[in-house]
Amino acid sequence: MSDHLDSSDSRQPENQAAGISSIPQPIRDDGSGATDTGPRDVMRDRENPDMLVPPVTDNGLIPNLKFSLSDTHMQLNHGGWSREITVRELPIATTLAGVNMRLTPGGVRELHWHQQAEWSFMISGRARITAVDQDGRNFIADMGVGDLWYFPPGIPHSIQGLEEGCEFLLVFDDGNFSDLNTLSISDWFAHTPKEVLSANFGVPRKAFDRIPKEQVYIYQDRVPGPIDTQRIESPYGEIPVSFKHSLLAQKPIQTPGGTVRIADSRNFPIAKTIAAALVEIKPGAMRELHWHPNNDEWQYYLSGKGRMTVFAGNGAARTFNVRAGDVGYVPFAYGHYIQNTGDRSIWFLEMFRSDRFADISLNQWMALTPRELVQSNLNVGPLLMALRKQKWPVVKYDRPNQPRS
Repeated sequence: MSDHLDSSDSRQPENQAAGISSIPQPIRDDGSGATDTGPRDVMRDRENPDMLVPPVTDNGLIPNLKFSLSDTHMQLNHGGWSREITVRELPIATTLAGVNMRLTPGGVRELHWHQQAEWSFMISGRARITAVDQDGRNFIADMGVGDLWYFPPGIPHSIQGLEEGCEFLLVFDDGNFSDLNTLSISDWFAHTPKEVLSANFGVPRKAFDRIPKEQVYIYQDRVPGPIDTQRIESPYGEIPVSFKHSLLAQKPIQTPGGTVRIADSRNFPIAKTIAAALVEIKPGAMRELHWHPNNDEWQYYLSGKGRMTVFAGNGAARTFNVRAGDVGYVPFAYGHYIQNTGDRSIWFLEMFRSDRFADISLNQWMALTPRELVQSNLNVGPLLMALRKQKWPVVKYDRPNQPRS
């Protein structure tokens, strides 16, 4: 959940009783910058203190690498809602697109399929998923918080909220993807002549008198019964490689600063095109300086708040403030780190269009390179050279000042 923000009127004159000190200004401690007399959005500036007053190390031209789901269009239906971030909202994000969806108890994301692979993380509640593959083998499973599913391209499937409803993140392996532009059963029925439907299914034409006139997308239904009462036995058996993976059940990589759980084709074999890590950064900790050698990184922030700095080479670096509900993006091989600036853990997902999760630690690289070479390259002494040879994805750090709200 996002931290509560002060809702002070951005039109308030700076010389009123609240005083200039209560309104953030684009002025550094060294005096560079000047006051912003408006018009302006003070609430936005409070959310983005490191964009209003960038660190002195920020430099050069790096495009926007963050977008909030709160700034997206909500598709509202009886049975739930959805919103998405694609290249329309975040043009740099060409490799992956994301959809945040909520289904009510019994709400259904109708029977449909995609040209893209679908990867999902359950944020809250419970859902039932169904799928059938090209060999007539089926899959029916109930999903809880922290569970993943993955449907390969072209595999037809559905999602339905159980007793408490559900909310989840969907990620697709194409940044141009939109969930409102998919292949659905209702849409196909609506655009197929009824005599063709009659011939295909071997039933009278009147059986199709009440079919939907357009795509249903999300609709309200009753909560389904226990999963054992809903199973359909296929003469061809069940899908042999599970579409489900329980990420929170994994033993995490533990460091003093937090935890990491990785899901890719090594432990979730069906997930051939999307790899992911669920990262916890505790207060006073940071995701270490690193980069990824396989593809761009698409992020989704589940809780907490922090700041991410991205280094692009040739003197270019830029810092973004992030919080729950934000999507972040880091282009291939750009160096970056994420600091927790709040008083609760940041939980976020790192996702890649790849079959494997891979990252390179700056600390580990230096530790495994001859010391004399590192010292001469950086002009540093022995104080820096007590480096760990083991990778710590999350490390502790000393915060010189209280976090800015």
